[in-house]
Amino acid sequence: MTSTIPSAVSAEQEAVEQQLVDAVVASFDNTEDPRLRQLMQALTKHLHAFIREVRLTDDEWNSAIRFLAEAGHITDDQRQEFILLSDVLGASMQTIAVNNQAYRGATESTVFGPFFVEDAPEIANGGDIAGGAPGQPCWVEGTVTDTEGNPVAGARIEVWEADEDGFYDVQYSEHRVGGRAHLYSDEQGRYRFWGLTPTPYPIPHDGPVGKMLAATGRSPMRASHLHFMVTAKDMRTLVTHIFVRGDRQLDIGDSVFGVKESLIKVFEEQAPGTPTPDGRSLGTRTWSRTRFDVVLAPSTV
Repeated sequence: MTSTIPSAVSAEQEAVEQQLVDAVVASFDNTEDPRLRQLMQALTKHLHAFIREVRLTDDEWNSAIRFLAEAGHITDDQRQEFILLSDVLGASMQTIAVNNQAYRGATESTVFGPFFVEDAPEIANGGDIAGGAPGQPCWVEGTVTDTEGNPVAGARIEVWEADEDGFYDVQYSEHRVGGRAHLYSDEQGRYRFWGLTPTPYPIPHDGPVGKMLAATGRSPMRASHLHFMVTAKDMRTLVTHIFVRGDRQLDIGDSVFGVKESLIKVFEEQAPGTPTPDGRSLGTRTWSRTRFDVVLAPSTV
């Protein structure tokens, strides 16, 4: 690793610091798991390089320790502050980029986010995921295929989203379930459901990550999106979102760097009284519709 230590540091001081790095790296030499050994030694080198590059002070290091402790204290089974931290530093998206290489037109992945919940209710094709959550109704439809265009039947499609006020169900104290469900693609690989038209919202910013964003002049706002996780036998699991074309937040920026051009979709607003695809009556309400065709890569790539 190339040294980035300022020239003001003497050769003697640099030698002392490098000796420590070498000693810590060597302390992991007997790690039986070769991958764990690689991870720990690389982490040590990069961490020490950062400390030496910026000449980190004791107070700054102690502040970092307090920050991590606060992130741990605020984390519970409904809020994961460390995922937020990973997201706003771009680490989540970089990990996704490393682990989901482009493959023959397969749908691109993006961040998982902190609000996924296991065991979301199942709905039939054409069902409603809103569960009473407030927002403009939105009809979502599409297909699940492999990269050769063959339909993938029985793919499990997990969907979740915030309501029009920018909150996920788990952020409410009454333990409601809304804005999330799972369904399965049919024999032709088709799926369809009612959800809510996505709107921009801020990530939780009342904790240490929010304080960090404020201190650095960054916004906590996320572009409007709807989460998907699609799993199927012999296929690579897809974790992604779709975003709303025309959303002003796309131009301003997404706080977790999750936007990809291929995932921006048209959500076409429908006037009151426009017939719905399944004959549902929405009275005088407006609604929207969008299409998202999912292409899964094989699990071997």
